[in-house]
Amino acid sequence: MLKILVVEDDAHLATTVKYLIEDNPRYRVVGIADDVAGAVDLATNHEPNLALVDLRLARGTTGFSVAVRMAELDVPCLFVSGKAPNFPMPDLALGCLMKPFTAEDVHRALALAEDKLRGREALRMSLPLNLRVYDEPDEMTEVHGFIPSKRSLRRRLGHWIAAHQWM
Repeated sequence: MLKILVVEDDAHLATTVKYLIEDNPRYRVVGIADDVAGAVDLATNHEPNLALVDLRLARGTTGFSVAVRMAELDVPCLFVSGKAPNFPMPDLALGCLMKPFTAEDVHRALALAEDKLRGREALRMSLPLNLRVYDEPDEMTEVHGFIPSKRSLRRRLGHWIAAHQWM
C-alpha cells in the first residue's frame, strides 16, 4: 500500500483529492496539511511514501519549500497546481499534475508515481495530458543553457526559502 500525504490549503479540494486517492485500495492518505509546518509534522509522524503538493499554500508558504523539506525526509513529491513551473525540477518532484483534473488523471498520475518509486519501467497506455513528468529525456534538455545539479538547485532553493521565510 502506498501511503500518501496531501499538502493543499483548499480544504474542500484536499478532501476531494483524498477521496479520489482512496478510491483505489492500493493507496491511503495518511494526512492532509495546509502549509510547510503541518506537512513536516505529518511526514515525520506517518512516514508517507509520496506527497501530493500544491504550489501555493497557507500562511505564505509554497510547495517548493515543502518539497525541499520532504527531500530531507526522503519523501518524493508530485506537484499539483493550476500552473506547472516553466522548467523541470526532477530533484524536487516527480512531476506536476495540473488542475483541473479528473479522477482518472489522479489515478494515472499515482500509478506512474508508484511505478517510479518501485523502480518499475511499466509502459502506460497514455498519461494524462495535464501531467508533466520531470525526468523524461525530452524535458531534461537544457533550459536557457543551464541545468543545475540536484545539489546546487536544492541549495539555492533552500537559501531562497530561508531568506523569505521571515517576510
